[in-house]
Amino acid sequence: MAGICSRPPRLRSLGASLAIQRRLGVAPTRRRYASTGQIQDAFIISASRTATAKFNGSFLSISAPKLGAVAIKSALAKSSIPPELVTDVYMGNVLQASVGQSPARQAALFASLPATTEATTINKVCASGLKAVIFAAQNIQLGLSDVQVAGGMENMSRVPLYLPRLGLQTLFGHQSLTDGILSDGLLDVYNTMHMGKCAESTASKNAISREEQDDYAISSYQRAQAAWASGAFDDEVTPVTVQSRKGNEVIYQDQGYLGLDITKLRALKPAFETTGAGTITAANSSTLNDGASALVLGSRAIAKKYGSVSRVLARIVSSADAAIDPIDFPVAPAKAIPIALARAGISQDQVAVWELNEAFAVVAKANIKILNLDPAKVNPLGGAIALGHALGNSGARILTTLLHQLRVGEYGVAAICNGGGAATAMVVQRVDSVD
Repeated sequence: MAGICSRPPRLRSLGASLAIQRRLGVAPTRRRYASTGQIQDAFIISASRTATAKFNGSFLSISAPKLGAVAIKSALAKSSIPPELVTDVYMGNVLQASVGQSPARQAALFASLPATTEATTINKVCASGLKAVIFAAQNIQLGLSDVQVAGGMENMSRVPLYLPRLGLQTLFGHQSLTDGILSDGLLDVYNTMHMGKCAESTASKNAISREEQDDYAISSYQRAQAAWASGAFDDEVTPVTVQSRKGNEVIYQDQGYLGLDITKLRALKPAFETTGAGTITAANSSTLNDGASALVLGSRAIAKKYGSVSRVLARIVSSADAAIDPIDFPVAPAKAIPIALARAGISQDQVAVWELNEAFAVVAKANIKILNLDPAKVNPLGGAIALGHALGNSGARILTTLLHQLRVGEYGVAAICNGGGAATAMVVQRVDSVD
């Protein structure tokens, strides 16, 4: 009889949501769904990230989910939202081999969220962290939840080497190991080439020279150095305590942005095209890194209750994904961004800050060229070349950095390409408060 009398799952969900609203002391709102043509607003209440550590550097002993947990704890603390109000966690994570079951679930529980919190891991290669935020926002927009956590995490230093199972090996002779970073993160499976060779193709098609790319890389380092010196990252980065035999070490700053040697940068040989026509080097490309970011998203009722003191309170205006030929993945943002802008109902000249992921200098240069963007407004605080590119984290990292730059009323765009020939973009607007 208990089963007959119990409420269906959807009714239970509605009841839980109404209970949250009563607890917040706001009038219950009628749920509205996309089928009615009415979608609710989703807001970003807080955002936080760890520093980005060098490959085989300070975070070598910390798993990606535990880095994610640090970011989640920090973001929740900034929001002042009780953890028990969080219904779902979405975390991007690309290189999952040996990380353990359900990395996002690990991050949620390591962050001391209740065991009843659902969690989903997202893999859209470099765009994973930003796509995770979109999934979380959609739950709020459709009235399925009032509070969500989303972000990204990666520890590239801990990715194992792969050895095929016995049935796939020869029965006699030497065996070969495969680098998991290359296999699952940096190789175009359609053309059987490194992503860097795809980027060389983009440089050739868009007539972007080695000198232009080197100049851009130098600018990325110089902007990052100026940003750290001015305290521009102080509000977004949360410290990570690393335990070692020498004692505890607190990691607070990104670890690669000081590594600029202009003479050496300009003298480096091409890394991917060695016939003499190559333009892409290790220095005008992003590096291998470890790090995590997290954002707390809420409904209008949540934003009204907790957003008034938020440093980054913003409305998610729109988002878009777009796909092109896999070899052309670096310019996929130039397809996704116009879609996101059209959905937002704004023009390019209304955007105050653009955060584009710098997988390679040519990615930023090509998209700036195609879209005719103002370079001064693109990655003003430096980008992945200087700050690092921890794959599953990067989409959430650029969004976190974007939010901390925007002034009230300003629009910002975060966009990131991903392997396989695609990109994800998001338009946000900073707001002072929510009525």
